[in-house]
Amino acid sequence: MNWFVKISLAVGLYIMIILPATAQNDFCGIKNNSFQEGEKLFFKVYYNMGRIWVGAGDASFSVTREMYNNRKVYHVVGDGKTMKSYEWFYKVRDVYETYIDMETMLPLKFVRNVNEGGFKIYNNVSFNQSIGQAVSTNGIFTVPKCVQDVLSAIYYARNIDYNKYQPGAKIPFSMFLDDQVYNLYIRYVGKERIETRYGTFNAIKITPLLIEGTIFKGGEKMAVWVTDDNNHLPVRVDSPILVGSIKVDLIGYDKLRNPLTGLINKK
Repeated sequence: MNWFVKISLAVGLYIMIILPATAQNDFCGIKNNSFQEGEKLFFKVYYNMGRIWVGAGDASFSVTREMYNNRKVYHVVGDGKTMKSYEWFYKVRDVYETYIDMETMLPLKFVRNVNEGGFKIYNNVSFNQSIGQAVSTNGIFTVPKCVQDVLSAIYYARNIDYNKYQPGAKIPFSMFLDDQVYNLYIRYVGKERIETRYGTFNAIKITPLLIEGTIFKGGEKMAVWVTDDNNHLPVRVDSPILVGSIKVDLIGYDKLRNPLTGLINKK
């Protein structure tokens, strides 16, 4: 899996463990209170191979309201690319799209269109949540109840009430990506204050247990911080990679649903 997938998973990629049924329900039946149509988020990707952090890429996420198969949906688009100064080394142009049912907060369609160093992938997936089926560009697959895609999982997880969990708790969910079902979980670490390129935030910290991919190391080494307010806005991602490490910071936003009370001061 590529860097943009890992960044997009502000909730991370994880391995399933057995938890109480109450925790399992967090990815079934949640209502959206954290984002709205028109929201746009902008991030800068920084790379560090020694002691100096340099800008290496940009990522953005936008939400519009549309109709899909006679259902009202949030159409979320995630776009990631390397900066021109790094394209000689590894050029990335990634676009991810999800169509989230506004009533159930479950994905109805997912599109992955990526070009990474000349390696291209296109996959178009339609979900039939009622019968547990995903129809992709490559075939028909059985999926579990309340399955998510890589992008819908982010926006679903932003609506989880982390206040009811103790530090160390794990919140499981299932995700369909690259024609496979991954049984995953979110680990809630706790609350802390963090200083980013944008400003200082009261934040909720999550540490995903990563599935080893092309440039990311496996293990529980990525850390993600989201605002400790009703937006649960991702503001920082830190992770080692096979060579060096990356840091992703929020650098801008537009049309948040709720006041950004997690922001203590802006730089």
